[in-house]
Amino acid sequence: MFSVAKEKIKPIISVAVDESKEVFRSTLRNLKEPFIFLKKQDQLFAYAALNKQLQMKLEKEGYLQEILLEYTKPIESICSLSGHISFTDLFQIIGEPFALIKSEDGSSQGYISREDVLAELFKQENKSVDLLKILLTSIPMGIFVLDREKQIINCNESGLKMIRSSADKVLNSSAEKIFSVDHLNNVFSTGKTMLNHLEFTNGVGVLVDYSPIVGYDHRVEGAVIVVQDLPMVEEMAMEIEYIKDLNKDLNAILSSIYDEILVVNAKGELIRYSENIIQDFWHVDLQELIGKNVLELEDQGLFTPSVTRLVIEKKKKVSVVQETKSGRKILAVGNPVFNEKNELDRIIVASRDITETTKLKSELQEMKKISEQYKKELDNFKSKDRFLKKLIYCSPKMEKIMSQVQKIAEFSSTVLLNGESGVGKEVIAQAIHHLGGRSHKPFLKLNCGAIPENLLESELFGYAKGAFTGADKNGKDGYFKQADGGILFLDEIGEMPMHLQVKLLRVLQEQEVIPVGSTTPFKINVQIIAATNKKLAKMVEEGTFREDLYYRLNVIPIQIPPLRERTEDISLLAFHFLQQLNEKYNRNYHLTPDAVNVLEFYSWPGNVRELQNIIERLVVTADHPAIDAEFVSQFLSLGYENKKMKPVITRVIPLQEAIDHVEEQLIMMAMKQYKTTTKAAKALGISQSSVSRKYQKILNDKNMTVEI
Repeated sequence: MFSVAKEKIKPIISVAVDESKEVFRSTLRNLKEPFIFLKKQDQLFAYAALNKQLQMKLEKEGYLQEILLEYTKPIESICSLSGHISFTDLFQIIGEPFALIKSEDGSSQGYISREDVLAELFKQENKSVDLLKILLTSIPMGIFVLDREKQIINCNESGLKMIRSSADKVLNSSAEKIFSVDHLNNVFSTGKTMLNHLEFTNGVGVLVDYSPIVGYDHRVEGAVIVVQDLPMVEEMAMEIEYIKDLNKDLNAILSSIYDEILVVNAKGELIRYSENIIQDFWHVDLQELIGKNVLELEDQGLFTPSVTRLVIEKKKKVSVVQETKSGRKILAVGNPVFNEKNELDRIIVASRDITETTKLKSELQEMKKISEQYKKELDNFKSKDRFLKKLIYCSPKMEKIMSQVQKIAEFSSTVLLNGESGVGKEVIAQAIHHLGGRSHKPFLKLNCGAIPENLLESELFGYAKGAFTGADKNGKDGYFKQADGGILFLDEIGEMPMHLQVKLLRVLQEQEVIPVGSTTPFKINVQIIAATNKKLAKMVEEGTFREDLYYRLNVIPIQIPPLRERTEDISLLAFHFLQQLNEKYNRNYHLTPDAVNVLEFYSWPGNVRELQNIIERLVVTADHPAIDAEFVSQFLSLGYENKKMKPVITRVIPLQEAIDHVEEQLIMMAMKQYKTTTKAAKALGISQSSVSRKYQKILNDKNMTVEI
């Protein structure tokens, strides 16, 4: 027991309920204490806590008695104390905001607040403090007391055992390390109690209550966490989670099933249904039918027959076609579910509107067609993209030609490709095929100069059986028929004999072919792409090529420039061919910058084909991975006069700058090739002193030294 300090006892300020309004208002206005007590017939019967909210409302309403009476509480719940407080009194004091102090004659002497009682308790000797410890330890539940910083400032042994920890690890540490951060933040921010939260702490499942400690100013000063240890709580939690997951899975399965699913009990009462319901069938919200007997709906004529009734009668799976008032046909399948006693427990009814089946089938077929069309278009785009990546060029002239090719590919006009041998006429023809609408049809190539004249006609137009001695007895389809719907590429068209030019002209005009040995024509749909390295217009003048055929072929003329006129492509093509050879033979050859310069200065009379051959020759004969200008020049000078190797300028620059640039390159190339200034001067056609002086200046400009 401990005594109460007299200075802590506060006077009781009371007012009678039948007091005049003036006295009532005056008492409330002048009150300095936190509590006002009400009397009736000189006896205290109620009290009210004058917090800020109540004071503001009283002041606003003119201190009316009715307002105060709404906030009063009965005095019976408040304990009465003498000058000393026992341990059992402490329990009652903790639950109320204050306690009344009685004098020896039993009259109310004053009151003492709960906070002052607790403060007095902790001022007493250690024995008195032990009383509070006994209070905490006597509670079978775990108790953790938190301050406003969410630090654990006190706890009991029961709580430590439940979370499998010790006082040195828990006290003065953050409660967020042990308990739910979200729940703690919620309690401290809202001031609301949170009960029955299942949590796992240190591998142990516990039931946790969170209660805020709220001061008179309505601020949360701390919190009390009550922990209860539940037997087998981990197993229960796992089972609950399993059931929740199972329920989610079942709901997901029900919502994903196309059919309408109904779950009915053995009496025919609807228990639950899936999200997918048949439109215009029930004419009511299914939620309203929960708990009602679906057999009654058949009696109302909503549908017939009832699959539920048939399952109840037959105790087996039943399939029926129901017909509604609106004439819709519903396929309903009822499956019985039996309990462990083999009694009917549930009926699962799956229904599907089969009046829409035909529509769905046609829609599915249409979607398949659209899907196949999209797939074909996608494959076509991919094929075009792969082919375009194989075309190696960067010069403006080739850019212009490829732009023209992409436009031409959209049509089936006859195309005439002009250009020197080796410039890539066949590649352009293949580009027109891949980029056009005939890409899924054949692309056939026929070199008119490579096939003997007596065989060319039968190869082009085909022949009927028995057309000539040695012919196939079944006849043979010519290139035109084989390429039907696609493209026929006639290379070296200038080599075609005159008598075949007449037949080719007929094909172009009439779009029909007559095989050799036959008189019956057949229609064809072939786009002709012809190519030549000859000047057909000049041949027309000379009478070696038909004029009418020339104009039939020259619908879309494309002039492919030689490689010497598009030097920007030389290095790009060289690196491309070199990379192909490296990958093919597992090598690592590369061209030095001066070697690339030599390639770009060469005139390339054989065009791209010659460049490809030279690169392969360099790879086969090179002794080192680095292929330099000296090594390259050995191959380019063979078989050609130096005067044919004319430098090409690809952009407009000052004349003197171009002369200096060419002069520097020629001198450096000559010195690398001939090693001495005398030989270099002879090759360049200038004096030895000029070569020596200019070479030394070039080296000085580049900060290089060399012995001459």
